[in-house]
Amino acid sequence: MRYAIECIRQIASKTDKVILFHSATGKDSIALLDLCYPHFREVVCVYMYMVDGLEHIDKYIIWAKQRYPKAKFMAVPHYALTQYRKDGVFGCEQDPKQRIKSLSDITEDVREATGIEWAIYGFKQTDSLNRRIMLRGYEMQMINEPTKKAYPLSLYKNKDVEAYIKHKRLIPSLKYGNGQSQGTDVSNIPFLLFCKKYYPQDLERVIAVFPEVEKILFDYLNYDPKYEQDD
Repeated sequence: MRYAIECIRQIASKTDKVILFHSATGKDSIALLDLCYPHFREVVCVYMYMVDGLEHIDKYIIWAKQRYPKAKFMAVPHYALTQYRKDGVFGCEQDPKQRIKSLSDITEDVREATGIEWAIYGFKQTDSLNRRIMLRGYEMQMINEPTKKAYPLSLYKNKDVEAYIKHKRLIPSLKYGNGQSQGTDVSNIPFLLFCKKYYPQDLERVIAVFPEVEKILFDYLNYDPKYEQDD
């Protein structure tokens, strides 16, 4: 992780506190918090939720708080949730006046709330063509000085991040299925099945916010030929 550390050290030469967008359960977030923590006086981890208070996610945040006691955590609505609320997606309480926000909007909200300028994200060039084009235009392919945003994992692949987590003996990332590591799609069947099997109370919380998700899961369990009930 030499290049990531060089990037972080360069940011640390400009400021002693940063915002870290942190998914709690994802490999990039787990690795980035470990990489950033020694270099800053203050790291504010921002978790963007679709449904707040899910126990299986809170367990990861509790682990992080214990390992990195000086890190701070704040939860904010995911920018995708603003679109869901405006449209009443999956039966959630509709608010036609809801302002649709982007990740940049969320970043500015957090900056205003914390007074911290620099923000760090887990984007990698291997994530998509758009991200590769974007990141290659930055200093070190990692630092956007004008916007005060940094992407220390830009040059790395998923296997590199997973190897770092294993080497440092950090908590393994959570995958619901098919590689999905975040519950931003509340209708995602692997996410719903995970909650149903291991955290039924979390499934109840999801359905309480998005009632139509219950029918999506019911239809899958009862009518989808790919589903096989455990004996």
